[in-house]
Amino acid sequence: MGVRIEKVELPGIGVRHDLVTESSRRMSVISYRDGARDLALFDVNDPDSCRDSIPLTDDEAAALADVLGTSVMISRLTSLSDAAVGLFTEQLELPTDSPYLNRPLGDTKTRTRTRVSIVAIVRDKELLPSPTPDEILRPADVIVAVGTRTGLDALSRLISNGPD
Repeated sequence: MGVRIEKVELPGIGVRHDLVTESSRRMSVISYRDGARDLALFDVNDPDSCRDSIPLTDDEAAALADVLGTSVMISRLTSLSDAAVGLFTEQLELPTDSPYLNRPLGDTKTRTRTRVSIVAIVRDKELLPSPTPDEILRPADVIVAVGTRTGLDALSRLISNGPD
């Protein structure tokens, strides 16, 4: 069956987006006309019966989206290496003494020097997909990169020591 998303208009209330999982479990996000939202979980034996509803503030909804988005993106990137022999995905924490700390990502010239692509940066549990060369590298950034084993090793040396 796969994953299904269903949209249900709730006249006078808002809209409900149902996610039906591969195992036929149902959960919903109810978006009210006033901007509020709830996360609803449905009974496994009766998919029409709401078992629990959790009101979410804007910050909570954003945090949940970030957590889910980050984990999904990283798992999809990791699965790329299963399909392409010799292609790897790696997460490298920017060393605290990196010569690129507080400098733009473009200063690393990663693709030119290592033939590796930086596809995301994880910063404070937030995912920054497809960072631009102007993105400033900050302490504790985790760089998500895709490339060959040799290229990823070169990137690790580059962000630790600078260019050779």
